[in-house]
Amino acid sequence: MKGYEGLSVYRKSYNMVVRTYEMTKSLPKEEMYAISSQMKRAAMSVPLNIAEGYSRKENPKEYRHFLTIAKGSCYEIQVLLKLGVSLGYFKREDAQQAWDNYEEICKMLHGVMAGLKI
Repeated sequence: MKGYEGLSVYRKSYNMVVRTYEMTKSLPKEEMYAISSQMKRAAMSVPLNIAEGYSRKENPKEYRHFLTIAKGSCYEIQVLLKLGVSLGYFKREDAQQAWDNYEEICKMLHGVMAGLKI
């Protein structure tokens, strides 16, 4: 694996996109264009922004910008997970596991950002 695919934060975030899609399958139909759609978009945003940022790694400020967007998407998903539990759509344990994974991704993104020379 080369490029962005070699980044562990990319691989973890990609796997979480798949997990998020699986989780949203259990949502009621009336949530298809609300919580489900938003969770999918936010989940996809993380690896997409990591990849796009990596393509601009020669410019650390731009790279950091895309990683910041990815980090924001992680937090967005955490809010949606909490909402899904509050509404009875997700089991607390499943949502907590996903929350923890996104929290780890945020920390990994922070580590990559801290290593950039700006």
